[in-house]
Amino acid sequence: MALDRANALCGAIFIAFGAYFALNALSLDLGTAFRMGPGYFPLALAAVLVLLGAIIFVQAVRVHGEPVGPIAWRGMLLILPAPVFFGLTIRGLGFVPTLFVTAFIACFASLRMSLVWALVLAAAVTAFSTLVFIKGLGLPFVLFGTWIGG
Repeated sequence: MALDRANALCGAIFIAFGAYFALNALSLDLGTAFRMGPGYFPLALAAVLVLLGAIIFVQAVRVHGEPVGPIAWRGMLLILPAPVFFGLTIRGLGFVPTLFVTAFIACFASLRMSLVWALVLAAAVTAFSTLVFIKGLGLPFVLFGTWIGG
């Protein structure tokens, strides 16, 4: 029997977290489908997590996966802090500069990214997000914050 240990471990972790949150949700009032209580939605999400974990675990038992490669430190160091940077600077810098810098920094998680393409991609993501979130959805973001004279 082939076993993909990495996926089996991930599936088991999903099942464990789902079971933990399902047990906690059962201590709340569930209500009904038409009149949901505070425990209904967490229980549903926990059930989905257990189901996905079971699917991953069964797949890990049936198919031998690829070996786990080295940890992508560059990606972790550039992508994981991006939402933190965004959250800490959105009020001071404003939506446009914060999103541009966040996207620009995250671009360099790839070894193949060049400076020119990173600038183009950051500008495109910023323009698209500004059109969608501020113009299209009308969200009340400040375009340029007080830190840069906006």
